[in-house]
Amino acid sequence: MSKPQRTVHRWRLGPRTRKAVLSVHIVAAGSWIGIDVVLGVLVFTALFTDDVRTAALAYQALELFAIGPLFTAGLVCLASGVLLGLGTKYGVLRYWWVVAKLVVNVVFVVLVPLSLSPTVTAAAEYGRNLVEGHPDAAMVTDLVFPPIVSPTGLLIAVLLAVFKPWGRIGGSRRSARTRSASTDRPSG
Repeated sequence: MSKPQRTVHRWRLGPRTRKAVLSVHIVAAGSWIGIDVVLGVLVFTALFTDDVRTAALAYQALELFAIGPLFTAGLVCLASGVLLGLGTKYGVLRYWWVVAKLVVNVVFVVLVPLSLSPTVTAAAEYGRNLVEGHPDAAMVTDLVFPPIVSPTGLLIAVLLAVFKPWGRIGGSRRSARTRSASTDRPSG
């Protein structure tokens, strides 16, 4: 006598709610990319201008502009992405592309307060010193990488969402079990 198969009912977002959460996710990701672009404009303006006042202003603007909005956009993107994963067929840990996006998001959100914030604070201080006419001997160069690395990682996350490569996690074993189970059943 065979055991009855259990049906697992997963919670799913309704169509309107899914579209609303997806819209929030897309807007948050777009905002995050936009903030990174502005971060890049400020950093490279400060590094390559010959005008001390422009450099000082760009460095100081980083402190006002970058950290709060960047962290907020990252958290909203993370929360809406997890909600989409939990409430749709894709899951949070079911597909490789979703896991890759999750890793990118978590790493970048964690890097904002741990790594970027102290660097931006130091750059703003450097900018204030420039205005006062006594710049530090140390030039702020740690800021070159965030406006290159973050938009690149976010672009990869967007491409993953569009193309959905790599398939399901453990898909080959699962499909082998499915084939095995279907051949073991008597026909008729």
